[in-house]
Amino acid sequence: MLLAFFATLFALGITALGSLMVFFFKKINKKILTAKLGFAAGAMIFVVVEEIIPEAQTVNETDLSTIGVMVGFAVMMLLEVALGKII
Repeated sequence: MLLAFFATLFALGITALGSLMVFFFKKINKKILTAKLGFAAGAMIFVVVEEIIPEAQTVNETDLSTIGVMVGFAVMMLLEVALGKII
């Protein structure tokens, strides 16, 4: 229980630090922004791979979870291509 409390405090601190950086530095270098977004994407992929996919495999809905991942990937790739041409 105490470990969860400290993990929550750590997450709060990191979130507050990121918010303060945005608040104080109105203009940010594109390389720094790209690195931050890449880190956030990597963290989300880690959560999916380590937590969500293994749990979906234990519920005997492997086909549905696999199709969901494939559809989600396809939608994100379509958005990347479509918005990449607009922006």
